[in-house]
Amino acid sequence: MSNKGIIKLKEKLGFMTFSAGLNIVYTFKNLYYLIFLTNVLKIDVLMAGTMLTLGTIWDAVNDPLIGIWSANHTFKNGEKVRPYNLLFCVPWAISIVLLFCDFKTSQTLTVILALAVYFVFETFHTFMGMPYNSMGALASPHDSDRRSINAFRSLGGVLGSGIGSVAVTPLVKLFGGLQGKGAIIGSQDARALFLTACTMGLICIAGSLTHYFTTKERVRQISDDDEKISLARGYKMLFGCKSWVLNMLYIICYGVNNTIIMNSINYYAAYVLGESSAAMPILAVYLVFTILFSIITPMIDEKLGRRKTMFLAAFVLLAGKIPFILSPFTPITVYINAMTLGFGGPITFIMFNTNRNNISDIIEWKNGRRIDSLVSSGDNLASKLAEAGAIQLIAFSLKLAGFNEALKINQTPETIMTINSFLGWIPAIIAILMMLVLSKMDVEKEMKESKANSVV
Repeated sequence: MSNKGIIKLKEKLGFMTFSAGLNIVYTFKNLYYLIFLTNVLKIDVLMAGTMLTLGTIWDAVNDPLIGIWSANHTFKNGEKVRPYNLLFCVPWAISIVLLFCDFKTSQTLTVILALAVYFVFETFHTFMGMPYNSMGALASPHDSDRRSINAFRSLGGVLGSGIGSVAVTPLVKLFGGLQGKGAIIGSQDARALFLTACTMGLICIAGSLTHYFTTKERVRQISDDDEKISLARGYKMLFGCKSWVLNMLYIICYGVNNTIIMNSINYYAAYVLGESSAAMPILAVYLVFTILFSIITPMIDEKLGRRKTMFLAAFVLLAGKIPFILSPFTPITVYINAMTLGFGGPITFIMFNTNRNNISDIIEWKNGRRIDSLVSSGDNLASKLAEAGAIQLIAFSLKLAGFNEALKINQTPETIMTINSFLGWIPAIIAILMMLVLSKMDVEKEMKESKANSVV
């Protein structure tokens, strides 16, 4: 595990471009899909939340199935995951567009069609997620390269999030949506979101193909053991690695935090601030801070060490929620919240992905087999189940509070208080849980112990 890097800038930019495309999809979907279902398709908020929950559960279920199949499959060129970029980018982009289609059918058929499309979208997203999560470990065996790759991935994710949130809002407006006060609602917004989704799909195809043609798998399994791995054996290998279990819990916290915040920010802008487009400057502040800390995280990591850096990120995430909890209607507290999220988010992302890359090595040293795709899809299973619960929490809480999807403004006080909690005390509790997980996790220590006792 030398620190001498072998990855050139061109390849890092390929990782960044792919990350941008993938995050365009997920941020755009997180920001607009739930409110599209409720305010455009007129689906009851609890039903819409249940649909998203079922889709996320399906995504969680197909993760280990596709992951174990990928672990046992090698392409003709000897690679394990990179070719998925080429094979599935177009079907994936088409599914993004279909998510934002108003099929103009009966309410029952609309629900069925929307759910079927969401299942297809999540299936293709799983295939695209394997090169996204696994290539950092397969491109280079050096930790310095992996940190740098993950920093570029984080920076790409920020740019993708910017396109999917800040920059996409003017695009939706350009296509005729987000007109007037209050929330997005009606056929004009449906057309605008559909055209925006078409644009997002094209960008994601470009990102996937750029990644495919600029990157390379260099890390190969040390042993020549080609025996098929069963799902049961694969999970036994995963749970035999303490760092994987704790990193999985850490990723769950991160995923739930992002799911709650990104799915509620438009509701906050529309019903607390009074205009959907008011989310744009808040997200712009978040974007600027995320770009900054995506760039400097490797330097912070080098200065403080991995555990201290991860603790710092969780602490800042917690601290930023306190002013908002105390005064959720004061503009400055909203921006403090966005700034601290922009600080802690990219650090958390870079660190858990660097952990994930190291965990693939730990498992190989312990078992003699590389299962990179299962390492990433395995923790995604738990993470997405938790995210499904988070979506259901949002939908159930809004329904209980009396949310009315037909209203552009003037929701109940209970609804406003519920929306505020999604940006305040709920993420604060999650940040505390992250610190508890970190108190038990030491990936670098397990790496040294595993390498010393290596079976390969």
